[in-house]
Amino acid sequence: MTYRSNIKPEDRFHPFEADFRNPWRRDRDRIIHSSAFRRLEYKTQVFINSEGDYYRTRLTHSLEASQIARTISSELGLNEALAEAIALAHDLGHTPFGHVGGEALDELLKEHGSAHGFEHNFQSFRVVTALEHRYPNFPGLNLTYATLEGLIKHSFPYRKSFLPEAITTQFQLDYHPSLEAMIVDKADEIAYISADIDDGIQCGLISFSDLADNPLVDAILARVRSEGIDQASEIFRLRFTTHLISTLITDLIDTTRRELATLDLPTQPACALLEATTPVPVRFSPSLATALKQLKKELFHKLYRHETILRRMHFGRVCIRGIFKACFEDEGILPATYRQQLEHRNKNRVIADFIASLTDRSAEKLYRELY
Repeated sequence: MTYRSNIKPEDRFHPFEADFRNPWRRDRDRIIHSSAFRRLEYKTQVFINSEGDYYRTRLTHSLEASQIARTISSELGLNEALAEAIALAHDLGHTPFGHVGGEALDELLKEHGSAHGFEHNFQSFRVVTALEHRYPNFPGLNLTYATLEGLIKHSFPYRKSFLPEAITTQFQLDYHPSLEAMIVDKADEIAYISADIDDGIQCGLISFSDLADNPLVDAILARVRSEGIDQASEIFRLRFTTHLISTLITDLIDTTRRELATLDLPTQPACALLEATTPVPVRFSPSLATALKQLKKELFHKLYRHETILRRMHFGRVCIRGIFKACFEDEGILPATYRQQLEHRNKNRVIADFIASLTDRSAEKLYRELY
């Protein structure tokens, strides 16, 4: 097994200013203060922001995933700040209206001749390296190599057709990302599964009985009942969410700690990168992984495909396609900063970047103005 570190100063895109923060805390702060991060407040997770104050948005999801990633990294003796930075940035590339918005943009770009379409993980990378402007001499947020690598290698296999050759070379796709990045991937999963169940039950689209056949859900329900809480109580739902998150985190920590003990890692494994042929060591136990896979299928059919969700997502798709069509036919609709880019960038990609930057409410407002 080959190991390498990805925290050498020469690996970073740009020199950074010395101050009292370490490089990854500096990354975290730059991400939090970015315009793209603030816009996540009004971007859909599953439920549209305007439907109620309780439901998660991309912003609250990113914060929850970050908190979980920090907890796991801390327990495993890894780089907590790096995991936090990757988690906070991992959804910056999402369009309005959740995944359906990204799917619509992907279809539109391919219909207009793009070979690569739209992919929200790569768009997150583009946001922090090209689309945000905070410095006079170069674009992006000037983040460390390790944070950027965590965004590029979001899912295995790491080699993807839409990645430019320069990216493929620079980020050494024959290696796994850092352990911290792998943890963020699992923290993201823990955060969205627990939150979607909580939000789905809160709004009445699903109930605990819809999921009770799942062994993981059944075990958590039994644990909450053992506390003497009435299932009709709001506290029951909140305690369920707490126990679910705790169970998943504990299992991941215990299983990953055993996996890491079998690897020939340095004493301080923070930012450790392993060859991609090495099995991913950050994982759930086999029984819990099976239960999670089953739970995701149940949520897909019973929550994500619920007619209430589908109707709103259909509107989102129509909205995205309508704005793209209008901007393509009349470039004057684009804001001035995007019109200026048309002189040296592909028109379709400029329009896609503009639409991806919109929030749900700004996209809906523009659509209604146009149509």
